[in-house]
Amino acid sequence: MQDFFAHETATIDDGCRIGAGTKIWHYSHIMSGCVLGERCNIGQNVVISPDVVLGNNVKVQNNVSVYTGVTCEDDVFLGPSCVFTNVTNPRSAINRKSEYAKTHVGKGATIGANATIVCGHDIGRYAFIGAGAVVTKTVPAYALLVGNPARQIGWMSEYGHRLDFDKEGVAVCPESKERYQLKESKLVKL
Repeated sequence: MQDFFAHETATIDDGCRIGAGTKIWHYSHIMSGCVLGERCNIGQNVVISPDVVLGNNVKVQNNVSVYTGVTCEDDVFLGPSCVFTNVTNPRSAINRKSEYAKTHVGKGATIGANATIVCGHDIGRYAFIGAGAVVTKTVPAYALLVGNPARQIGWMSEYGHRLDFDKEGVAVCPESKERYQLKESKLVKL
């Protein structure tokens, strides 16, 4: 007996592992060899390609494509219509399946609506990628990136608030009251 929900229009190929409490909605396709953790929510019209790994409590909004080579840690949010790539120089007439580049998305990261993540560039823990951004480089933990190409404009707390720093380089999340400090161009939670 399965302990996850799949809408009747969803397609789940053989060889997938799907955690308890996960929900897979209308017209989504979960391809062979995927691992979906517990309590994930896969929106409608989502494609999860072969061998993708999603941790626990990953939220994948409608119309998202997650291609082979992508792994997401726990609590990742993938906004509507965001997309990952897996080949840097695709051509229809040339098979490059052996050249798939890997992309790892760290715990708690958010990728906004319509963002594109070019393969081979990892997204750090709790990073925040703004809507429509095109990520062409590795993203540090807690970084806030926007634009095309994406550029860092600040830092985010684990609760998703932009951080303002005092003259000692310390910031406090307005919601959690957790404190952060910039040390050698990296954000550290105190």
